[in-house]
Amino acid sequence: MKLKRPTLLIDKEKCLQNIHKMKEKAERQGVKFRPHFKTHQSAEVGEWFRNAGVEAITVSSVTMARYFASHGWKDISIAFPVNFAEADEINMLAKTIRLNLLIESMEAFVFVEDNIKSKTGIFIKIDAGYHRTGIPVDDHENILILILEILHAHHHEFEGFIVHNGNTYHAGNTDEIQRIHHESISKVNSLKAFLDLHDIHPKISVGDTPSMSIISDFSGIDEIRPGNFVFYDVMQQNLGSCGFADIAVVLACPVVAKNTDRNELVIYGGAIHLSKDFITDNDGNRIFGLVVFFDKSGWQEPLPNTFVKSLSQEHGIIKTTPEQLKNIKIGSFIGILPVHSCLTVHQMREFSSLKGERITTYLSC
Repeated sequence: MKLKRPTLLIDKEKCLQNIHKMKEKAERQGVKFRPHFKTHQSAEVGEWFRNAGVEAITVSSVTMARYFASHGWKDISIAFPVNFAEADEINMLAKTIRLNLLIESMEAFVFVEDNIKSKTGIFIKIDAGYHRTGIPVDDHENILILILEILHAHHHEFEGFIVHNGNTYHAGNTDEIQRIHHESISKVNSLKAFLDLHDIHPKISVGDTPSMSIISDFSGIDEIRPGNFVFYDVMQQNLGSCGFADIAVVLACPVVAKNTDRNELVIYGGAIHLSKDFITDNDGNRIFGLVVFFDKSGWQEPLPNTFVKSLSQEHGIIKTTPEQLKNIKIGSFIGILPVHSCLTVHQMREFSSLKGERITTYLSC
């Protein structure tokens, strides 16, 4: 493959390993596997899931749901609060597939009941500690009132609760990830016990890659929705969710300049390619990506003491060592392991396999 500009590369074999590992884990635990497709956003990658036996998926927008429905997916949850302005599109979509919607208020449900005439499943978003969106998990009475309204709906069926423990992304170690997960599920179980008294038995759908990668006991869960695990990234490795060998995407970037006085490289690859997500190392450095060399099988482990230190629109500045600086020539391509693969895929809009096959996302269609 002849590279000319920043190109996102995917290692299909690593992806397949990640998919099968998570699916087998769900099967062992007896929970439904409904992976989130917002990370890869691609019909081609979606087929790898289908070939592994996946039948139900999660997406983050109506547009994404329409894209995957057009590629044969018949059971889709939109894990994002209903956007009132897209009622017509939701109605059309729900006529052709099994569609689950997400609400977090009585106001949203009233709108759905009045405007979405096609049959859908309804999940209630529960806030179990992340505090981004959702009804507080301990607000039992208002949750019950909302469920009772849904149970009397004309076109819709109550499915259960969606929980996203996004606060695991801010954890300092795997023990903290487990603590956040178990505290969340404990609160949800208290809610379930309250609802049991009213003969209401909701499904519990949970989906964050750190927890789903680390936790071995899915007790209290009916469905898992991880997404990032298909590619993983530097943030996940830093959290302990995966190893470097599990990261399945890399951004190939040309080196365009060197500064020996500062031990820095300049690459053609900036915020419009990688996003501006970063992690912080023990010395307080902001790391926007780690640097790897390519070899015949793909790419190697990250170079020591070498990282993307800053990004502007098209430029990336890499801090490295004098020894590594000598080994890297202007005009050569190096690989950047992204901090957040979901955003990198979204920024790049398409990627290529190591064999040179172009893989599109819904944004590139």
